[in-house]
Amino acid sequence: MRSRLATRPARLVLAAAAAVALTATMTACEDDSATPAAPSTGGSDGGSDSDDATDEDTTDEDAPGSGYEGEPVTQGCGTTDLTFTVTEETQAGGYFLVAAQANEGISCTLEGSYPMAFFGSAEESHVSPAGQSVDDSIEMSGDTIAYAGINPKTTNDNNGAEYEQVFISILGEDGANAVEFPISATLVDQPEATNWSLRDIDAVPMS
Repeated sequence: MRSRLATRPARLVLAAAAAVALTATMTACEDDSATPAAPSTGGSDGGSDSDDATDEDTTDEDAPGSGYEGEPVTQGCGTTDLTFTVTEETQAGGYFLVAAQANEGISCTLEGSYPMAFFGSAEESHVSPAGQSVDDSIEMSGDTIAYAGINPKTTNDNNGAEYEQVFISILGEDGANAVEFPISATLVDQPEATNWSLRDIDAVPMS
């Protein structure tokens, strides 16, 4: 009987030890399942953050202000953008040679039309186009000079009015900024002006 009683406590100890081992094993498994998996460094899902960052850093090379290489925008020349000079020429029966040059720091487009010019307030003293078209448009900047010629009298008679000043401005403006130039007393009747040109020889009015 003593030997059986001594054996039961030993079995109880072994059973308790087995229970403790099982509990430790289950706890380790639970700890492993609770630990989050490390983020993947590859694959389509794992690279979404880097793709987003790349999209944000990408610039539109065709957008203005970010290296855009389209056609530059150039403004049309106004009267105040240019400096004018007027000289009296004797060729072709006498005419006025108008030269225009862009002011410092100005770049503008001078359309190939004729200048607006007038000798007085009367309508008859305002020039009409002579119809000599050479250049459609002239890019004005730096040392570029555009020329136009004004024939003060296109009639073959003694009619007309005498003036001692001529006013020059850009066609299409109201004349408020027109520049006045003194000239010798000139008989004016149905005056005409050539279109702007890069060559002064093309600004000689044809009779």
